[in-house]
Amino acid sequence: MKHLSGLDATFLHLETPEMPMHVGSLNVLDLPKGYKGDFYEDAKQFMASRIHLADVFTRKLALMPFDMTNPVWVADDDIDLDYHVRHITLPRPGTNRQLQQYVARLHSTLLDRSRPMWEFFIIDGLKSGQVALYTKVHHAGIDGQAGVALGKAIFDLEPAGRVVKPPRARPRSSGYQLGMAELATAALRNTAQQYVKLFKMAPAIARALGGLAKPDEKAAEKDAATAPKKFNLFAPRTSLNVSITNQRTFAGRTISLAETKHIAKHFGVSLNDVVMATVAGALRHYLADNNELPAKPLVAGVPVSLREAGDDTANNQASMILVSLATDITDPVQRLKAINASSNSSKSTMNRFKAVILDDFPTFAAPWLVSGIASMVGRSGLVNLLPPAANVAISNVAGAPFPMYFAGALVTSYYPVSIASHGTALNVTVQSYNGRMDYGLIACRRAVPDITEIGDYMLAEHQLLLGLTQTHPAAAGAAPAKAAAAPEPAPAVKAAPRPVAKKAAVKKPPAAKAPAAKAPVAKTAARKAPAKAAAPKAAPRSKPAAPAKRARVAAAA
Repeated sequence: MKHLSGLDATFLHLETPEMPMHVGSLNVLDLPKGYKGDFYEDAKQFMASRIHLADVFTRKLALMPFDMTNPVWVADDDIDLDYHVRHITLPRPGTNRQLQQYVARLHSTLLDRSRPMWEFFIIDGLKSGQVALYTKVHHAGIDGQAGVALGKAIFDLEPAGRVVKPPRARPRSSGYQLGMAELATAALRNTAQQYVKLFKMAPAIARALGGLAKPDEKAAEKDAATAPKKFNLFAPRTSLNVSITNQRTFAGRTISLAETKHIAKHFGVSLNDVVMATVAGALRHYLADNNELPAKPLVAGVPVSLREAGDDTANNQASMILVSLATDITDPVQRLKAINASSNSSKSTMNRFKAVILDDFPTFAAPWLVSGIASMVGRSGLVNLLPPAANVAISNVAGAPFPMYFAGALVTSYYPVSIASHGTALNVTVQSYNGRMDYGLIACRRAVPDITEIGDYMLAEHQLLLGLTQTHPAAAGAAPAKAAAAPEPAPAVKAAPRPVAKKAAVKKPPAAKAPAAKAPVAKTAARKAPAKAAAPKAAPRSKPAAPAKRARVAAAA
């Protein structure tokens, strides 16, 4: 048996029917040329040969007596692949939006805790002729970086795949569950070890707290000029910060990785800063549509990995920082720089605590105590009254920079599907893959019924920032001579036309453009590629193209 750490178990205890705590991805696959087989059966056979490569596929939970402490992982000797690998055919016409909506519904259901906590879905019926792979794994056993390592078990670098050595035979256990006495003894032993570990780390924690109370004066002077406006302990309340239901809505969008790197290099910020600025600009316009944009800047909750280089264990090793999205700043470039300053400040504080942040801690009575509190907070409506700590969750995961294959089919996209939570109804997670930045937007459908608008605004904000690299000087050390040679954009895609009410003072701006992808999820209508992509033109208007307002938008076909 293997004990769940305190952090891993927290994802179990916080889970409620309204707030499933699993993560996943949506991959669109190109079948091999001339393929005539049954891909679902091939995928199931493929997984049967690979599940022993990752513990998450072959372990399940064993609960402790009276839920007095965290459960443990135990090996499952009877895995039903027909249950874990499933087949879905979309109804005609099999549009991209249908695929996204189906994934949202699949993501809203809880995983069975009596089995290994993962499910794969092979989805066909797409009018493009492609197939999709939707995966979900409980967050208790995996984080973002561990998910990348998990991908190495099921993805190949060549269509033919690699030869995988079959698992070594091992004796099957005689009992379905461990005995009560064995579990209770293991629980007491693990709890004692956790208290000893906490006691040993107490001096280091005290030193870190003391260092925070006495900030580095030189660092403070260095950052004084670029420091963002200090945001309050709590974020402003918006329509995104409410109690959620189990209903989900999902949208995928793709942006060029090369263009994102170009923006970051030109303005002297990090890739993650550009991601946050893209989301910030989108939310700024989205909330302004209904006069909901608060005067105070929005705040993002940003996961930070604590994983050491080379550590590929399938558990959670992460913490979170708060970053101002500077949505009170109109100018996109100044907003980007303010986000960079806020992010650097938060990371600096996190680095001072990183060595003493605990991912394992004593959790006596946590299973029933934390679960009860989570259920009460979510269903009582208390979240609707308390000020939020963050308005949106934004996560950036570095993925494979090369093409991958699943059961012989080319993976063309890698859209993350993450967690919406009480008080943070919208989660934006981006994963880089083979020159792409695939954004996955997941939200409570009742709180964010028009999530496709946020996705369209993100595409427009990216194009705005890309255009501004032509009119604003490059940051020091950003090689101004090469700034004009922006990475060649991929063919653009256009969002599906939306009805716009006629107003004398309002004109319908052009639809936002974004790099095209082979995968169909990132677009909602086809558009022919230009004969030759040109370098970005002069900066577009400071306000990006807006989709129709939410009150008048029906779901895209």
